[in-house]
Amino acid sequence: MPFLSRRLRAALLATASATLVAATLPSPVPLGIGDPLFPHLGNPGYDVLAYDIGLSYEGRNSEPLDAVTTIDARTTEPLERINLDFTRGTVRSVDVNGLRAGFAVEDEDLIIEPPAVLPAGVPLRITVRHTSDPSGDADSGGWVRTADGLAMANQADAGHRVFPGNDHPADKAYFTFRITAPQDLTVVANGLRTGRSRHGDRTTWTYRTDHPMATELAQVSIGRSTVVERTGPHGLPVRDVVPAADREKLEPWLKKTPGQLEWMEQQVGRYPFENYGVLVADTETGFELETQTLSLFERRLFTDGGFPEWYVDSVMVHELAHQWFGDSVTPQTWSDLWLNEGHASWYEARYAEDHAGKPLERRMRDAYTRSDGWRAGGGPPARPAAPAPGEKISLFRPVVYDGSALVLYALRQEIGDSAFGRLERLWVRKHRDSNAATADFTALASRVAGRDLTAFFGGWLYGTRTPPMPGHPDWHSATPAAQG
Repeated sequence: MPFLSRRLRAALLATASATLVAATLPSPVPLGIGDPLFPHLGNPGYDVLAYDIGLSYEGRNSEPLDAVTTIDARTTEPLERINLDFTRGTVRSVDVNGLRAGFAVEDEDLIIEPPAVLPAGVPLRITVRHTSDPSGDADSGGWVRTADGLAMANQADAGHRVFPGNDHPADKAYFTFRITAPQDLTVVANGLRTGRSRHGDRTTWTYRTDHPMATELAQVSIGRSTVVERTGPHGLPVRDVVPAADREKLEPWLKKTPGQLEWMEQQVGRYPFENYGVLVADTETGFELETQTLSLFERRLFTDGGFPEWYVDSVMVHELAHQWFGDSVTPQTWSDLWLNEGHASWYEARYAEDHAGKPLERRMRDAYTRSDGWRAGGGPPARPAAPAPGEKISLFRPVVYDGSALVLYALRQEIGDSAFGRLERLWVRKHRDSNAATADFTALASRVAGRDLTAFFGGWLYGTRTPPMPGHPDWHSATPAAQG
């Protein structure tokens, strides 16, 4: 059936005619959903259901890509304008439900004026023809230029530096990627490949996700890569994407992934997505990233020989753990980041204990001595301070990593191993493919424990000073928290 019924299309056209004589709308302004840390990120009034992102890469990673982004959504309130997050590209045209729409660009918003006021509860198809420019400052995220092409690093708020959308983790959606590139290059994206077709000396690759995804987790790799395929637990497809020249050198690391998947499933239950793998990029980002189903790693982590094997293994598990904590169960706001990074750090440390004899208790005691200082410098785990101006990546501070894993250690001490294990499994099962907030976690923990843990979490998640560690009265902070 057509996307819009004839009756609805006629109603919208009639409304469009009426607006021609209506009073002029106020000037377009950027909007946001009021995230405590990124107040201008995301947009009110609609729910994105799916993205279809088409990109055309000519073979030079410093030049803009031609792009078409189609967004299927549904309005949640009447809209005179539609705001999308978008920057670092030129918008050529916008259609709304098949009709040409006016638009303006203000700050990092693309503001669309549809031909008619849109009522609440109607389907919305927005088609934006634009460019996607990889030549900007790499430190601010978005496209990452590699030695042989491009990859993406969109966390925390950089998805809209690649494509227009509702760039906040609270609005997850399904994704389709259609990327055309020279035939000698390999293209890989989130999800499963559903098509590959040749057109002269160019190839179009199509990928689709089977599960909804936050914009910050989108991934597209274009380069001279080899795709290495193997099988994980329960027949899970595992595909790794590596520089072709490093295929053999990286095999000792790549072959570890099925075992790491098995270990994580023993901790929290079945892997939540359609496939998994690592993307090894020949670039320097200063971080690794849990892009959904295809985690991004710097090449040097595996090849420069300066990192102990146990450390590389635990970093691989950190990004793998995020597939459950952060990707499948996605935070409602960026202040809930501790749920992502605390859990990933927790399972990273647990894996190092199980496989390399690195005691978890020793790591947590060290974190405890530093915790007051981390809280003074970056806020408590569930109420982090805003990132420094112009340095949004500074949100990722020690307090959201080991400082938040310390909260989980304290929780396990408080409620016991058995209850903690049940909580972890129930958490990822209950909130799979959705968003969840800190309040959801604390409520579930109280339910599993059979008692109210409000006071416990109040100190551990929101206190300026670290509470006493249950079972370890001899643990003390080495750095007093700031007073006031």
